[in-house]
Amino acid sequence: MPKGELQWIIPDGYIPPDSSGRLESHESICVLNLNREDVMVTVNAFFEDREPLLGMEATVPGQRTKHIRTASLQAEGRFIPKGVPYAMEVVSSGPVYVQYSRLDSTQAENALMSVMAYPVKA
Repeated sequence: MPKGELQWIIPDGYIPPDSSGRLESHESICVLNLNREDVMVTVNAFFEDREPLLGMEATVPGQRTKHIRTASLQAEGRFIPKGVPYAMEVVSSGPVYVQYSRLDSTQAENALMSVMAYPVKA
């Protein structure tokens, strides 16, 4: 029996524009694929004041986890901009689990946030 869901929503995305100290500010989506087959994950980004950025893809091997830094995602040479609020839809070719994490090191007092994405039940 396949484990996980095919669609996940992350309403609060934000790549901090600055870093201080040795840690780089970043955010990641962590995808866990418990199934034997590889899955293709497609990330779609939605913004307050601009058109969506659709079709950013990554492969997650079977029975593996992959931490995908959102700043590394691209579609047609376009990237998610730093310092701009956005939301994400994560769609996969097979069932997976998705977690979202953000490290904000813009100040000496680092902030780390990690939450499960919202699964959309098929």
